[in-house]
Amino acid sequence: MPDDPRTPRPATRPADGAPAPATASVTAAGPPEADESHSVLAALRSPRRLRTEVLAGLVVALALIPEAIAFSVIAGVDPRVGLFASFTMAVTIAFLGGRPAMISAATGAVALVVAPVAREHGVDHLMATIVLAGVVQVALALLGVARLMRFIPRSVMVGFVNALAILVLMSQVPHVVGVPWLVYPLVAVGVVVIVLLPRWTTAVPAPLVAVVLLTGAVVLAGLDVPTVGDEGALPESLPSLLWPDVPLTLDTLRTIAPYAVAVAFVGLLESLLTAKLVDDITDTHSDKTREAWGQGGANIVTGLFGGMGGCAVIGQTMMNVKISGARTRISTFLAGVFLLVLVVGLGDVVAVIPMAALVAVMVMVSVGAFDWHSVHPRTLRRMPRSETAVMLTTVVATVTTHNLAYGVLAGVLLATVLFARRVAHVTTVTRLAADDAGRAVYAVSGELFFASSNDLVYRFDYAGDPDEVVIDLSRAHVWDASTVATLDAITHKYALKGKSVTIVGMDAASEARHARLAGNLGAGH
Repeated sequence: MPDDPRTPRPATRPADGAPAPATASVTAAGPPEADESHSVLAALRSPRRLRTEVLAGLVVALALIPEAIAFSVIAGVDPRVGLFASFTMAVTIAFLGGRPAMISAATGAVALVVAPVAREHGVDHLMATIVLAGVVQVALALLGVARLMRFIPRSVMVGFVNALAILVLMSQVPHVVGVPWLVYPLVAVGVVVIVLLPRWTTAVPAPLVAVVLLTGAVVLAGLDVPTVGDEGALPESLPSLLWPDVPLTLDTLRTIAPYAVAVAFVGLLESLLTAKLVDDITDTHSDKTREAWGQGGANIVTGLFGGMGGCAVIGQTMMNVKISGARTRISTFLAGVFLLVLVVGLGDVVAVIPMAALVAVMVMVSVGAFDWHSVHPRTLRRMPRSETAVMLTTVVATVTTHNLAYGVLAGVLLATVLFARRVAHVTTVTRLAADDAGRAVYAVSGELFFASSNDLVYRFDYAGDPDEVVIDLSRAHVWDASTVATLDAITHKYALKGKSVTIVGMDAASEARHARLAGNLGAGH
């Protein structure tokens, strides 16, 4: 689990176990990155920090088990396929990933995408799909897909976080519906422990204490409540390396390629957004390109070990970073190791953990992940309606489809449309007094692109203007071919009346674009 060698060190080292500084150092080499409190070596030298990382990994492993089993059911495969995927994803990404302390495992989004492959073609085709998806992710990383993160607005990020919190909460509903009444007080006790224990001590993660206490109470009292063992059979052997038994033909490629591309995009989107969220929580910067190809490498390894693939998981990541206080790759690595040890070596013990304990943990993860400030009445009054609309659209689309990719895409599209509409309305055309030569002068200001330039053609007095017209673009910028076509249309309309147009004041980029396209887009268009 080597630490990123590009990570700069602060001038002073924080005390053992101290939280990360509020501000990160900035160097000439690039943006602020993880400080020494996020270093694996620093954690290994600090017993307090190491204890936090180890216990955080154990809590995450416990929470991954029922979800991995549930996602296996969604994908229509044996529970071992989901559990092995969570193990290999977590361990591999601990070495390859660009975001320390982020958890990757089997996820519902990937399960939904690959379910048709497993159902119609079998597990071997599923494995081949995951391997190909990993290759696609590595290729996308090398092409710079991580740079596209800059085009995701903050309002979409807030909607993404809120939608994930809602989905995490909704995923717990099946565990509290149609169950014995004892489940409800157990969940309540678990929530109380998680909320109140940190007020007395943070030496041991509150979620772990809640799980141990509730498990002990259920076992000692002999309570008949749903347990982890009721979710599905746990594996009894280690995963083995194998090559998918599929023919290496174009037909196979045509069968799995659409699903592999979908897995690649959904996985990268969730992982990069989650990485950015952890960056904000920890006030550090992570290498998104490394995270992208790291996710690809993890999926390749997972597919070769018979797993169903996956990506970053927001719930367990928030549990690891925000609730348990983990900051390094140690917690991620140990989450995978503990998961395998628990389900293979201690399966009988894990099987008696009451689902109520894990429900309590996930409920508090949901509450902690939700951005309550974004829905506060004071915030809603101050926030522009367009921003709120984008956030709500992202939430509704994600929760409705249970697909984060659809939600983020809907939010980005709406944000783009609203931005174009807003910018289009700040473009002005002003008719100035005639110059010394008696020419009509129009001053155009604003950003000229397809949305703002469409009605530009109607802002001129073609019949009333003199024979010579000047259009001054010194306070405008030409962004696209649509604007050039509009300028051509204006010139053409004046020409039909025997008048000439001179365009002046363009900056270098606008002039180069205009010179390249003017007159080549079709007369009158």
